[in-house]
Amino acid sequence: MFKKMIKVLVIYILIGSVQLSLAADAREKISLNDAERHHVLSEMRLFLNSVQKIVQAVAEDNLQAVADYAKKAGRAGATGAPPSLRAKLPKQFRILGSQTHAKFDQLAMDAVDIEDKHHVLMQLSDLMKNCISCHQAYQIELSDIRSK
Repeated sequence: MFKKMIKVLVIYILIGSVQLSLAADAREKISLNDAERHHVLSEMRLFLNSVQKIVQAVAEDNLQAVADYAKKAGRAGATGAPPSLRAKLPKQFRILGSQTHAKFDQLAMDAVDIEDKHHVLMQLSDLMKNCISCHQAYQIELSDIRSK
């Protein structure tokens, strides 16, 4: 009886997974050329890399390293955007990006001023909500027009 219940459960899970994968992606599409897409995705990778390094630095009880890694993803890391990019990004996307850079800057300052690992992790958790919101709302697609 138990094995039969497990089989039924597995079937329901598989059917649910297939249905989820077939569901339409309702996120807003942002169409960018190669250079613009590369810039946005590079910035996202910078955020992700910084989060990993910050978590590692917290685990190693190195709050100066936390500050250093956070600063790299702060406003100082928001450089080199192609001039055409701003006009293509939805306002809320730009706001989330700007807020995320600002939150990294605040985390950098607090890491050395407050010197509290728990506080750093709470800030990091709050910061990650911006990443989640953005990834739930937007999808980057490559436009047909290639940058030269």
